[in-house]
Amino acid sequence: MPVLLYDLVGKDPLRPFSPHCWKTKMMFAHLGLEFEAVPTRFTEVAQIEGGKCTSLPTIRDVDICIQDSFEIVKHYALGKPLLGGPDGEALVRFTESWSQSQLHSWIGKWAMLDICNMLNEEDQLFFRTKREKMFGQTLENLVASREDSLNELINRLLPLKLLLRRHDFLGGEVPDFADYIVFGAFQWLRITSSLKMIPHDHAVIDWFKRCLDLHDGLGHNVSEGELTI
Repeated sequence: MPVLLYDLVGKDPLRPFSPHCWKTKMMFAHLGLEFEAVPTRFTEVAQIEGGKCTSLPTIRDVDICIQDSFEIVKHYALGKPLLGGPDGEALVRFTESWSQSQLHSWIGKWAMLDICNMLNEEDQLFFRTKREKMFGQTLENLVASREDSLNELINRLLPLKLLLRRHDFLGGEVPDFADYIVFGAFQWLRITSSLKMIPHDHAVIDWFKRCLDLHDGLGHNVSEGELTI
């Protein structure tokens, strides 16, 4: 019986976009574990597993239920090369902190209206109300001059660019969970908006294409969004 993975989607159940769900799916594929994605919308999250889990990704594996991507990977891959060996968790945790503080913070603002437009009417109201309260402004105002932040994104990518001059993956010659963490962020941006704002010859784009090709092209299963600036 495959593991059930509750996977965040909008009105199109075939376009999952959560960065945390994507890194979990890549982890399962890396380990050769069969999983079944369960399309889940924002307003459905509170009801999954009888209301016992309140965030995605959440997995159900026979008699266990786990939420949070890092708790999931620890359950299935702790002590394995995917986490850099038995002492690698701290470094992977650093990658996660860097990705969320440097990439997620930028993507979250850039793609906010794009994400809202992907949702059905009920989810749009839920999403818009929560995010506009968070940012203290309408989503339209939030993204009105987003193109002014493009240089900021390129600057934030510098550590990745320098590393990828020496290695094909963050994990070295082969990918590990650090790659999937950062891949999840860019896949989130790719699906909701696109990656066309990043120069096509940037080292991060070459690395991302290698990641898209992994595991029989799992990342290619969802097409790129449309960039509008």
